[in-house]
Amino acid sequence: MNKIQMKASTALFPVPTVLVSSRLGSKSNIVTIAWTGVMNSVPPMVYVGINPIRYSHRLIKESGEYVINIPSVEQAEVTDYCGTVSGKDVDKFAETGLTALPATEVQAPLIAECPVNIECGVKQIVSLGSHDVFIAEVLSVHYNEDVLDANGKPDFRKIKPYGFCGNEYWALQEKVGIHGYSKRRGK
Repeated sequence: MNKIQMKASTALFPVPTVLVSSRLGSKSNIVTIAWTGVMNSVPPMVYVGINPIRYSHRLIKESGEYVINIPSVEQAEVTDYCGTVSGKDVDKFAETGLTALPATEVQAPLIAECPVNIECGVKQIVSLGSHDVFIAEVLSVHYNEDVLDANGKPDFRKIKPYGFCGNEYWALQEKVGIHGYSKRRGK
């Protein structure tokens, strides 16, 4: 198999597509982020990478908190919209019809329509060049009741998360295994 080398780029994919909500004073905002992920399990830590020119960057830097809201695939268009207009110019909650709900641990709002909401308290900001990484501890997680299975566990078929690949949004289609299944098959 021949490999073709290309210039260094952000070729990791898929990456989660999320809506990050923030609040500073009375101003709330939503930004679409694809540079996000888990960094630690105990305590649970996540991150978002945000370009300093983005309006949400200042809100999160000054407030020290944010909420990662995981949209479903049906919300791809509204998610795209929130990444193409600035909160300096547009009230994204009003424009999209998304509902801001009070969080329990932070001032930044939850987005009611997103099936999963992760409240985050910033612990560290790392400047890496084009983006600053806001490393945060997870303070609370909320699920819409209708995306939980009979045992109260998240049902990803109901959540319908999707990813960002290059410059495109892609739905996750099917489960291909569970953690540790290769060992159970005798490999």
